[in-house]
Amino acid sequence: MYRTHKTSGSVIAAALTVCFAICLILSGCGTPGAPMPPSLKLPAPVTDLTAVRTGNQVALTWKMPKKNTDKLLIKGNIPVRICRKESAGTCIPVPTTLQLAPEAAGAFTEDLPPSLITGAPRSLTYFVELMNKNGRSAGPSNAAVVLAGHAPAPVANLSAKVIKAGVVLRWTQEGDNAAIRLHRKLLSPPSEAKPKSEQSPLGATLESIEKNFLVEPAGESNQSPGRALDKDIRFGQIYEYRAQRVARVFLDGQTLELAGPFSDPIRVELLDVFPPAIPTGLAAVATVGQAGVETAIDLSWQPVTDTDLAGYAVYRREGDSPWQRITPAQPLVPPGFHDTQVQPGHTYRYAVTAIDRGGHESPRSTETEETVPNP
Repeated sequence: MYRTHKTSGSVIAAALTVCFAICLILSGCGTPGAPMPPSLKLPAPVTDLTAVRTGNQVALTWKMPKKNTDKLLIKGNIPVRICRKESAGTCIPVPTTLQLAPEAAGAFTEDLPPSLITGAPRSLTYFVELMNKNGRSAGPSNAAVVLAGHAPAPVANLSAKVIKAGVVLRWTQEGDNAAIRLHRKLLSPPSEAKPKSEQSPLGATLESIEKNFLVEPAGESNQSPGRALDKDIRFGQIYEYRAQRVARVFLDGQTLELAGPFSDPIRVELLDVFPPAIPTGLAAVATVGQAGVETAIDLSWQPVTDTDLAGYAVYRREGDSPWQRITPAQPLVPPGFHDTQVQPGHTYRYAVTAIDRGGHESPRSTETEETVPNP
């Protein structure tokens, strides 16, 4: 009896052990898991910091994050710290009390101290760091590098002249080998202008509000020193131009720009007072009326490619008599004309002009003459 009881007890104990193990595996039997670390609510680091130096100022731009490092939405403004380091030195804090909302466009401009605007060009690296309420961060942003040192001199005597081909810009050419950056801003109509990447409802590309173009140093381009032509213009608009000198320095394996201050702006209103190009290639062929064909002189010429062309006008004279316009007041659209008001045995001289939509008329083309044969 004793052995039977002992065996039964062992079986029961083993069964309870198995059940307990299964309970632990399937449900945990109420046992708590490993504790989760508390959220530090650290804003995600900035990854798109850019820096641009103009004259003695450096402008920083970046995008504020939407979430923290725990992938949770950030609530409230975020304190921003900024520091800069010269070459491989220590990152020195830049005084600021900047606090920005999540997803805001970050921007900061610093007037450089005297020690950073003199001497030879050298690297100057900026970082921004976003803090939580306890003054902790998830680390600095990407590095944004500009050049410290003496900036190029301002551009002097910037002027503009409107010609048919565009806007001719001139300035005083200095002895340095700096490039010139020209900045153009569209002043009218700003409410309708959009970036060139955007299309109007009718599919036409609308003009960009701002445009930069670089004029290479003398000897490195075909441009005349101290001169540039802006051909990408539209008559009827008002533009503002500014210019700055740009020195390019190869440092630490990369080419960096050191730009001087912008010149004073000049305002240019583009009034189209220029006639179209003079037609070329004028030719005349006479036909004698017979078998139902009327006597006439057929004229043809090369099309004028001006974008605002309205059409053409044809002029005729005999001998040295005054020129007379023989086409209607409304300009001809095709580059050709069929003149039936001619007589056999007579010699006629012809010239053609081009007319734009503003009513401006070109000088007369090179004349041609044709004699109508007698029947």
